[in-house]
Amino acid sequence: MIPTRKSVLATLVALALTLSVATIHAEKDPDVGGAAMFPTKNIVQNAVNSQDHTTLVAAVKAAGLVDTLEGPGPFTVFAPVNDAFSKLPAGTVDTLLKPENKDQLVKVLTYHVVAGRVSSKELIAMIKKGHGKAELKTVEGGTLTASLSDGKVILTDERGGMSTVTIADVYQSNGVIHVVDSVLLPN
Repeated sequence: MIPTRKSVLATLVALALTLSVATIHAEKDPDVGGAAMFPTKNIVQNAVNSQDHTTLVAAVKAAGLVDTLEGPGPFTVFAPVNDAFSKLPAGTVDTLLKPENKDQLVKVLTYHVVAGRVSSKELIAMIKKGHGKAELKTVEGGTLTASLSDGKVILTDERGGMSTVTIADVYQSNGVIHVVDSVLLPN
């Protein structure tokens, strides 16, 4: 059977759509810590697969925040990598993970979370509208200040500590993660 012009055209259209969908998924499912992050999974389901976020996942579990971050949200999470935690003074992470310090751990972790889904495009627009700065109210109740430096989003905590967004717009079913290179600390 010789294919008709119509069937060839239909096949080409189907192939083009398949490639377009694959390209969209490739753009929306970035690798973080050696694992694909899927927009159909929630924040915790994706984070547990990232080799760069094992300390963060352990902290979220110790703080009892798994159910919250698996909830409907939406949340914007500035997710520190393992190396970010290693920048803290020696013993800080071990101290925070102790059961008697759970309240302090919850405070630090929720300081990295903003209610709603804030994309990098929206965040940059907020920074521009704020003449170079945007204040983000965290779930913890504190404020992060976002700015731009050399085209990258920089977050400054209430103590003057700074963190750079290294991977932006990792979409989740219940929000978005922006990977950061330093732990941010509330007052």
